[in-house]
Amino acid sequence: MNQRSTRGVNHQPACPCLQFVDVSVAYAGGSHGRTTRNGRDLALQHISFQVESGQRVAVIGPNGAGKSTLLHLIAGTIQPTSGQIRIFGSGPGKHICIAYVPQRSQIDWSFPVTATDVVMMGRAGQIGLLRRPSRQDKQIVQESLARVNALPLAHKQIGELSGGQQQRIFIARALAQEAELLLLDEPLTGLDTPSQEMIFTILESLRPDGVTVLMATHDLALAAEHFDQIMLLNQAVVAFGSPTVVLTPDNLLHAYGGRMSALMQAVAPTRTTT
Repeated sequence: MNQRSTRGVNHQPACPCLQFVDVSVAYAGGSHGRTTRNGRDLALQHISFQVESGQRVAVIGPNGAGKSTLLHLIAGTIQPTSGQIRIFGSGPGKHICIAYVPQRSQIDWSFPVTATDVVMMGRAGQIGLLRRPSRQDKQIVQESLARVNALPLAHKQIGELSGGQQQRIFIARALAQEAELLLLDEPLTGLDTPSQEMIFTILESLRPDGVTVLMATHDLALAAEHFDQIMLLNQAVVAFGSPTVVLTPDNLLHAYGGRMSALMQAVAPTRTTT
């Protein structure tokens, strides 16, 4: 079978969307965004899993478990110390089908750009360095804003928006990018319940497009409610599978230790819909 030509890198049609094979990465940072082994101080060790196109995966685990590191590895912003990462059969580099939404605390919200400017950044990989946005690019940006119910915010400065609105704009940027793999690092932090539910509604609307979603989160109840699969991480993969398979007392005790009682209460079905 011939390769399917796609944006940036040819995708191998028989390959999973995402595959890790015995990946380890050290804590210590090196030059040029690379990591270097520092004795046994590994942020992630011997990680192996695969994700098929269109799946929803919540990445959970205690602070320092390596959730953000995992997403950075997929995005290609850091390199593994050992092992192999494949995106549709190729390495993470040069893929423009991957959209990464960082933690809100990592973004300079004072930077003077509008919501439209931020979403247009998602077209950079399609436009290239020497071409101005076309009418089609501008139309895609407008359509992306509309899909996240953010057209009224188009000309507002990004720093003037609420946390939930800012996250919707960054998802719109991923839509404008025509992303096939969406990575979200703690996108629900600081958001009220209506804003969280709106984010999940938008993510659910991406299913017909075949977009694969990986989200790092601390909320086990939301992970169980909204995701097909859960990866329980604590430097290594403790468990990976459906919520009922992963969220067991033994697995949570292994990952969280003494915090398990509070976590079991968090997983209990206490949320109600109004």
